[in-house]
Amino acid sequence: MADSDDRMRDGNRWSFLAILIAISIAFAVVLLPFAAAILWAVIAAILFEPLYRRLLTKMPRRRNGAALLTILLILAMVILPASILAVALINEAAAVYQRIHSGAIDPTLIWTNFRAGMPEWLASWVDRIDLGNIATAKSILGGGAADGVRAILGQALSIGQSLFGLLINLMVMLYLAYFLIRDGEGLQQSIRRAMPLRTDHLELLASRFVVVVRATIKGSIVVAILQGLIGGIVLWALGIEAALLWGVLMGAASLLPAVGTGLVWVPMALYLLFTGQIWQGLVLVLCGLFVIGMVDNVLRPVLVGRETRIPDYVVLITTLGGLQLFGFHGIVIGPVIAAMFIAVWDIATTMRGESAASPA
Repeated sequence: MADSDDRMRDGNRWSFLAILIAISIAFAVVLLPFAAAILWAVIAAILFEPLYRRLLTKMPRRRNGAALLTILLILAMVILPASILAVALINEAAAVYQRIHSGAIDPTLIWTNFRAGMPEWLASWVDRIDLGNIATAKSILGGGAADGVRAILGQALSIGQSLFGLLINLMVMLYLAYFLIRDGEGLQQSIRRAMPLRTDHLELLASRFVVVVRATIKGSIVVAILQGLIGGIVLWALGIEAALLWGVLMGAASLLPAVGTGLVWVPMALYLLFTGQIWQGLVLVLCGLFVIGMVDNVLRPVLVGRETRIPDYVVLITTLGGLQLFGFHGIVIGPVIAAMFIAVWDIATTMRGESAASPA
């Protein structure tokens, strides 16, 4: 009789587990269209929770007002400047495309001048791989530049066409962020009680998640914005056309560890030097090494610290993989998955050590 009761309890337990998994998967599928909005709502709640706490000390027992004021500050500090930058970038990309299409910017002529200023050894190497051929250069530079700008415009057009969907996602993100900021502590307690993990393991995973999200945003996004801003100002001061566009590209390149903004400013500096614009090229090299580069070397350790404990090569690979799989959101998702992977294996190593020591 006892065996029969045990089997019944096991059957009920496994049946409930199957129902729990099925309902959870169905719930995730329902939320999938708003996955990006939910992700950035969680990120906003994590980043601005200290600000909410500070506001709450100024206006105690007014949690609704403090959370609403935090959301308004997010709008003023993040969303509004990002929207203005996006509009300016779209306009500049459109202007560059029109100039390429009309022939005002001739990529072939740019390549010819670049090729003429190269050292002999480099020019001969370029000729050997057939890049010195005008038709090849036109195909690579003309087609590549036009296609690149066309791709940017295509993305901008798709955003414009789905403006209603974008606004809906933004509203969902802000609405959810409001409740996550206001009720975040209670939600954390509920999740801790529901998760079938030891308290210390759950605390480790939760703290690692929060640390990596904050470090990724502060150490990557903030540094990218500063490097792109400084790079754009330097290029504008040197008279480089489409400085805003190049500055944004420089900021995007800075998200890639080990490569960074040099992916943009090094070729530009070489072009300036090879085409006889010596002082502009030297200024760009000096600024790239000692101003733009130092922003990363100085600020990233201050903003990130060593709390994440993720090697640079892992950050590079997971960031690239995240971008490939999830688009822009992969900038955060990739490193977070890497941090969770390291944390879980740390827990597994600890548990293995505990189990090995327990018989003794």
